[in-house]
Amino acid sequence: MDAALVIDQEKQAQFVDFQTHPSRYQHWQLRFDGAVATLIMDTKEDGGIRPGYKLKLNSYDLGVDIELHDALQRIRFEHPEVRSMVLASAKQRVFCSGANIYMLGSSSHAWKVNFCKFTNETRNGMEDASRNSGIKFLAACNGTTAGGGYELALACDEIMLIDDRSSAVSLPEVPLLGVLPGTGGLTRVTDKRKVRRDLADIFCTVPEGIQGQRAKDWQLVDEVVKPTQWNEYIQKRAQELAKQSDRPQDEAGVELTPLKRSVDKHGYHYEYVDVSFDREGRTATMSVRAPQSVTAKSLSEIRAAGMTWWPLQMARELDDAVLSLRTNELELGLWILKTSGNADAVLEIDRQLVEHRANWFVREVINMLRRTFARLDVASRSMYAVVEESSCFAGTLFELALAADRSYMLNNPDNPKATFVALSEINFDLHPDLETQHATSLPSCLLESVSGVPRLVSRFYGDDKKIRSMRTLIGKKLSAEDAAEAGLVTAAPDELDWADELRLAIESRVALSPDALTGLEANLRFAQPESMLTRIFGRLSAWQNWIFIRPNAVGQTGALKVYGSGNKAKFNWERV
Repeated sequence: MDAALVIDQEKQAQFVDFQTHPSRYQHWQLRFDGAVATLIMDTKEDGGIRPGYKLKLNSYDLGVDIELHDALQRIRFEHPEVRSMVLASAKQRVFCSGANIYMLGSSSHAWKVNFCKFTNETRNGMEDASRNSGIKFLAACNGTTAGGGYELALACDEIMLIDDRSSAVSLPEVPLLGVLPGTGGLTRVTDKRKVRRDLADIFCTVPEGIQGQRAKDWQLVDEVVKPTQWNEYIQKRAQELAKQSDRPQDEAGVELTPLKRSVDKHGYHYEYVDVSFDREGRTATMSVRAPQSVTAKSLSEIRAAGMTWWPLQMARELDDAVLSLRTNELELGLWILKTSGNADAVLEIDRQLVEHRANWFVREVINMLRRTFARLDVASRSMYAVVEESSCFAGTLFELALAADRSYMLNNPDNPKATFVALSEINFDLHPDLETQHATSLPSCLLESVSGVPRLVSRFYGDDKKIRSMRTLIGKKLSAEDAAEAGLVTAAPDELDWADELRLAIESRVALSPDALTGLEANLRFAQPESMLTRIFGRLSAWQNWIFIRPNAVGQTGALKVYGSGNKAKFNWERV
């Protein structure tokens, strides 16, 4: 058998699939009671996504979080009546003990980092749903809430802790494992919960955590509740949170049917997204296709299209492709982003998205687009956008070029109109002046980056004069020379230089250290302003990345390696 074929078969056997369905859940139970949904964690001990560890005490791994992500997506789209969600546990005296330590101790560095990244995004998605979808989250911590379990609770709007004289919240990673909380715990404790820095220092260095009234006094939880009042209080508070939401109560949801996807040795293939591998060149070309025409022209037709409405289906396919690439194809370090299709159709769909953004379904589609593009912002891969004669980098799809590290655009002087880019309203803050922002309850920024501002604003560092000049270009098809002059693309070589310049740019990029590139890209992408998410991904992730390869954590006598063995960690005491 051909050696390359053997490798491909092994890769497919180990392929991590991010698609699932409630009928296949092993670790979560989903219940509905009118406006309140309850998501109950009950991890199956022998249900790890990989062998070698047991998911005891509601600990979790990537497979548990894939199910959580799927459940959240289904509530967003399939259950518009849900206005609040309770995260609960089926196990006695334990809410969640966090990421499975034995899984972390036995995993490769890349697996640990990608796992932490996905769990971060899932929790970010909960906060996004609270902020932009009207779904409020309540963590019902009925027992031990440790590490990643507390980080899961931190992603909720409110945290309730049972007052049984033994239950505590804790972030024990530093004292027990020699690593940091991996899912934004440090940042959310200060930025979100506003825990005073000295108290946070104590909290994060005592393995037993903080209990009862003291946890409330320190702002680690919102309320402590006696066991006799627990169930009644949780339901009452969930109903009160539901009243804060504007989600519809009498509309049918949209079923998220399985994606039509094929995976082979050449890449991933969907209806609107195609990913092709060049293993020798260590690149992946991700092509996104726009529709040729707009078939759904009214809100009722958009609603009837449901999952097949182009922006939703494209976003779901792109999201799955990005997740699959990040986890399964570690050596394809440069993603080449391409587009094709009818730019006028994309601009018209963008107009619909802006016009109907108050509708719950359209709002959820916008939210899905935003979260999908945000995965590109935090991907530890280089990205080049390539604008050719068949390209369709317009409006929503121009966000791909804005997310890229560089963009190359073909300049054909003999036919300048054949290659173009175009902006739409969706690329901007819809209400840049504060007066207009206060006059409407609708979000002003639809596709902001993880920095919390539109990518155009981030690109030009908030230069108001430059952004105003960009607004005059909305709807215009800009030639390569115009786009380069406006600063919307990196380079615009003519036909004579195009192939060579693109080839050299690609070859020189893939020849550089992947570690140095990851650090470079994270620094440059998260330029300004700073947000809680950029701090988590740009600062916390960098430190965790470093700690995960230090012997004090993962050496033979490191804390993460010896945990549970009865042996004590041996540290190198030099401070670096």
